[in-house]
Amino acid sequence: MAKEDILGSQKVLKLCFKMGLPCVMAQVVNLLYNIVDRIFIGNMPGSGEYALAGLGLCAPILTLIAAFSAFVSGGGAPLAAKSLGEGDKEKAKRFLNNGFVMLCTFSIVLGLTAFFAQKPLLYLIGASDNTISYASDYLSIYLIGTLFVQLAVGLNTFLTAQGRSAMAMISVAVGAVLNLGLDPLFIFVFGMGIKGAALATVISQSVACAFVLLTLVGKRSTLKLDIKYMKPDFKIIKAILALGLAPFVMAATESVIGFVLNGRLKYWGDLQGEGLGDRYISALAVLQSVMMLITVPIQGFTQGVTPVLSYNFGAKNKERLKKAYFVTLLVCWAYCSLSAVLMMALPHPFGRMFTYKEEVLAITDKYLPVFVAGMLIFGIQRACQTTFVAVTEAKISLFIAILRKIILLVPLAFLLPLAMGVGGVYWAECVADLTAACLCGTIFFFRFRKILKGMDKVESTAA
Repeated sequence: MAKEDILGSQKVLKLCFKMGLPCVMAQVVNLLYNIVDRIFIGNMPGSGEYALAGLGLCAPILTLIAAFSAFVSGGGAPLAAKSLGEGDKEKAKRFLNNGFVMLCTFSIVLGLTAFFAQKPLLYLIGASDNTISYASDYLSIYLIGTLFVQLAVGLNTFLTAQGRSAMAMISVAVGAVLNLGLDPLFIFVFGMGIKGAALATVISQSVACAFVLLTLVGKRSTLKLDIKYMKPDFKIIKAILALGLAPFVMAATESVIGFVLNGRLKYWGDLQGEGLGDRYISALAVLQSVMMLITVPIQGFTQGVTPVLSYNFGAKNKERLKKAYFVTLLVCWAYCSLSAVLMMALPHPFGRMFTYKEEVLAITDKYLPVFVAGMLIFGIQRACQTTFVAVTEAKISLFIAILRKIILLVPLAFLLPLAMGVGGVYWAECVADLTAACLCGTIFFFRFRKILKGMDKVESTAA
């Protein structure tokens, strides 16, 4: 039995955890790239507050660059899994190899553009004379590794798409564990500060990238990197872009939000006193880091179960598709809600992970319960949106992605501070998350029933 055949035969509950848990572990380990950098940088003696703010200012730019890998990971990998479910391995290989070419192109264009435009972008986001040097130092070095980041992230999901989720986990673990060791060495022992954190990340991502590439050219891979499939196939590329648009927008809107939130905090914070905007930006970096402890693991689980959903949708197996969705919904909702309750009850210990500055901790203690409150029901949105992507409902998935961050959060970040002051910027996240989850769940309830009825019609026609 081919490795990918378990997607259509193994018990659904066992299969979802078998596919999902390695991806959760991979994403948790991958989280160390960001978490470890922020922990070490935020606790640097003397300059930790400004350095952490500088790293937070880089995040929107780096998130936007990384978002382009979602075209391939979120569009190409589900389509490859669907093709495997339909028994078309040749088509699945074209999705992989055209995705590889797309990632290389993205890396060159985006890396060079961001390098030469970095200072204007950083000032636009909210950099000050206190933080610009830290942000520029980190970004300049990090951009050297753009190709490694794009390939490591963008191609990793193709391992999961062919049932090799354990290898996907190992590829991320290799780089993240290396980063964990190199960070303190470069930052403190070699005295490189924030530059050392960036260099450690570049080296670690290059090793992870090498692991993924070697796996995808190995004999045991069903989907292989092969130059004969790398000739641009515009029909394939169009399909990847169409389905990958929603995951791209989900990731890219995080960048837009970074631009907006940092800028609003800088403006409203400085109204309270010169330089206070930097402090609120530092607090936002802490709040977003803590929220990643919720969103990143659940992103890993949904990444793991997406091939299960896609394969059985392609195989027209309605009952297995429904079971896989309900498992996804239960896991996403339970994890997000329980994690949010814990963070709302214990804001100080979570904030203290990233900074020792009492002034910043006072802000995070006050606003962390508000900031993560939307996570109480966010799991519903994540499960529904993942299923929409898996069954190639690209337009609906795209709308939901835009709804949460662009339609809701951006206007709220401008409007709420008018009534609530600087705290309104943090409240905007909560209100947007709660509203989007309710609307997404409602849309899914009606649309998924139509999708299942459509599968019944296909089965009847085939019979």
